[in-house]
Amino acid sequence: MLGFNWFSRRYDNDSKSADAADEAAEQAAQSDDASEQSAQSDDTSQSAPESSNDYLAWAKAAYQSLRQQRAGQPATAEDSQAAPEPPPTADTAAPAATPFWAKADTERQQRLERLQQEAAVESAPKPAAAPAAAPESPLALDEAFLWSAEVLAAQGRRPDQVSEEEITWLNRLRQGLDKTRRGLVNQLKSVVGQGPLNQDAVLEIESLLLQADVGIEATDRVIDALQERLRQETLPPDQAINYLKSILRDMLDSPLAGAPNLGFVPERERLNIWLITGVNGAGKTTTIGKLAHIARKSGYSCLIAAADTFRAAAVEQVKAWGARSQVEVIANPGKNTDPAAVVFDAIASAQSRGTELLLVDTAGRLQNKKNLMEELAKVRRIIDRKAPDAQVESLLVLDATLGQNGLRQAQVFSEVANLSGVVLTKLDGTAKGGVALAVVNQLGLPIRFIGAGEGIEDLRPFSSYEFVEALLSG
Repeated sequence: MLGFNWFSRRYDNDSKSADAADEAAEQAAQSDDASEQSAQSDDTSQSAPESSNDYLAWAKAAYQSLRQQRAGQPATAEDSQAAPEPPPTADTAAPAATPFWAKADTERQQRLERLQQEAAVESAPKPAAAPAAAPESPLALDEAFLWSAEVLAAQGRRPDQVSEEEITWLNRLRQGLDKTRRGLVNQLKSVVGQGPLNQDAVLEIESLLLQADVGIEATDRVIDALQERLRQETLPPDQAINYLKSILRDMLDSPLAGAPNLGFVPERERLNIWLITGVNGAGKTTTIGKLAHIARKSGYSCLIAAADTFRAAAVEQVKAWGARSQVEVIANPGKNTDPAAVVFDAIASAQSRGTELLLVDTAGRLQNKKNLMEELAKVRRIIDRKAPDAQVESLLVLDATLGQNGLRQAQVFSEVANLSGVVLTKLDGTAKGGVALAVVNQLGLPIRFIGAGEGIEDLRPFSSYEFVEALLSG
């Protein structure tokens, strides 16, 4: 079976030239869409399909495609022709259409039951082959599957482009944000359900956002945007929720000048060096192991450099995660060795093997900012001299459970390191999901990856659309 590339969110079944053409076309289309959205005053939702049957057909086709993948059966030409296109988005749909996300729970349940019945009928001819090939976890056509399908379809995906891992990940992300969503969404619905959104309702929303750890500055930006819209018109409840979603998405994408943040993709056939920084205890070593796992599963050749040589047991922890992700670790057997020397050896090894991604574990001490700055600068000098043509990125690992305290620690790293983005970890049931907005607003950095659990599969590329839907869709 063809491997699923998590960095680009597609199966590796196209030629590189086709991929490049697709990406160029997508970027052009996204740029046009962003311009149109900013020019239109009535675009308050990401998705407004003409009919819920569009999503039913899409979900059913995706379900059948995933069943075929499990059975090891390639999709036929007839299947590809029959697969429906994604439902129309807000850019093409009539503005007056009722948002799908605001449909009543009873209607959702009725559609789900009808979908289950239809899928069961179509799957009946081949029941014998399923038990032998079925993985341990069954593929259930339940409410969670339907919600994940809706989120993927709304982003313009085709049913045959979806992987089972994406469905699983979206469900895990939604579960991780469950604590925040239960409190935030239920109260938001109570506020907007009282009638059109007015000034009093805006003040209640402000309080709810602060409770979700969004932060004062980010909350002020959200409230200012809501008040600006209220000066133009009073919003009905469903439009108020969807307009709030669009504000949050725009904030999360703002460091990338409004471009959708669906991936952080290493270049093929070129050495990419990612420096992983962060406070000790934020999950830096764990993140490196999970990133290596994603890279290997996505078809990249990968190495890890254990350059955090001063922290006790750091090298052994990196080696343990390297073993779990089946990626080799380059380390110096001595104690308190020079981190730059480890990076030098790792680059030499990566170049000799034609490695595409080198993950570098760096120091996480905050006691002396001057020493930290000098150490990171020395590592960058080694990279510039040893691998001048490499694509170098620097990612900050941030523990979401620390909230505003973690942000203050992260600001030190943002001052001394040329950061490319943030990896937000431990965003599970113990954290407040609103901290993602505070990260983007206060650090001015995009979120590149997000972690919602302790397992090796629980770290994935960040998507503002998926995050907001998981946060605000009840």
